[in-house]
Amino acid sequence: MKKISLGIGALFFSSLFYDKSIGLNLLLFSLLTLVIIFVNNKNSLYDRKTIAYSIIYITTGIAVFFHNSMLTIIANMASFFTLIGLVTENKSSIYINWLNGLYSTVAGLFHRKFSVDTKNVAEKSYRNIDYVHLTKIIGIPSIVVILFVTLYRKGNPMFNALIEKIDLGFINIHWLLMTGLGYYLFSNIHQPVPVQPTTKIDLETGNTLFKSNTFSETELKKENQLGTVLIGVLNILIITYLITEITFISTNLDLRASIFSEQVHNSINALITSILIAIVILLFVFRGDLNFYRGNTTLKRLAFLWIILNTLLVISIAIKNGQYVYYYGLTYKRIGVIIYLILSLVGLITTWLKINQLKNIWFLLRLNVKAAFVVFVVCSMVNWDYQITKLNFNYAQSIDFQYLINLSDNNTLLLKKLADTGTLNEKSTAMVERKYKSYINRLNNHSWQELKYDNLIIKNILK
Repeated sequence: MKKISLGIGALFFSSLFYDKSIGLNLLLFSLLTLVIIFVNNKNSLYDRKTIAYSIIYITTGIAVFFHNSMLTIIANMASFFTLIGLVTENKSSIYINWLNGLYSTVAGLFHRKFSVDTKNVAEKSYRNIDYVHLTKIIGIPSIVVILFVTLYRKGNPMFNALIEKIDLGFINIHWLLMTGLGYYLFSNIHQPVPVQPTTKIDLETGNTLFKSNTFSETELKKENQLGTVLIGVLNILIITYLITEITFISTNLDLRASIFSEQVHNSINALITSILIAIVILLFVFRGDLNFYRGNTTLKRLAFLWIILNTLLVISIAIKNGQYVYYYGLTYKRIGVIIYLILSLVGLITTWLKINQLKNIWFLLRLNVKAAFVVFVVCSMVNWDYQITKLNFNYAQSIDFQYLINLSDNNTLLLKKLADTGTLNEKSTAMVERKYKSYINRLNNHSWQELKYDNLIIKNILK
């Protein structure tokens, strides 16, 4: 029954993706993947974490249908590997889920057949299959038949004519290979397998920091003094920087694009440097026994102050980036700045928690990687090309129309709508019309597997 279901899934896989572009097929594949996983791993149906990541996976598939972009496709793939790895071991860290998911997808079938850790029942079943004998039964007769057919064709013209009438053109080798790929894929993921060494190490590594056996009050006193002086000086430095930053923002409200661009980029560089220095130094200072030293109160307060000041620096950069967007429009680079600022805030907050709750570096790594994944998935839900175009036309003081035209087709219908209102000049309208006609032609040529939301919109428009 399992092989039949995998075979049906393989046929469905080739029907979805053979000679097709990405569209509705990726969403249907996501649904099929969930069915195969939950049918073969029924315990996962009752695991909240698995259900949550399944919802994330399906949501990314829906996003691909609504606004097909490289970001949404990558998010769907990342969610796929995360889910497969989670089914393997739901208590492991998210980066271990990625490793297990990738390993299961590529080599799950071979792992189950040849790993010494496979269950005894499975081992017995596999041992009963003589693969060498099976190869002989298929391979040797096939070679002999081909040899004799070749000889007989030369010896008898009528037999040769009969062989030539045999038309195997209906066999599509590429379609068969795609079906085989689908069968192999589903055979790998229907029961995901872990990478044992890394998974075991991850499960055995906790998040809590403990006092070592070499705890020394004398040595820790010196470390505490060094850390206090170092972080205290860096606090003074960042306070000075923030004063100049606030002065710049409050006295330069209307700047040329070149100046704004230079200032934003310089601020981002300063932010990157200060955040990295802050986290690295704080991790070094609070790496071990100093966390348990009774005289570290002042050092901790200075560390928390430094985190707060870095947070203020993040806010100042956000304000400056917001001014840049207001005057010169939204672009992917400016969106990237916003995403980096969000991740910087997450890094600062988790560093605070690490010091305050006596956590180790693994706590920091696990939490920040998971946060980055969540931010990435959330960002993939947004039709950025559409939103960039809409925001720039409604709010930006200056518009780079060529930039909007060069974006993907996700903003084409909006540009067409704006062109129809007569708000664009003749040159811009002509550019929109060319882009619109090209996009409509591609939509009309889509098969059912390649359908996207815009196909439905165009169908209503044409009616």
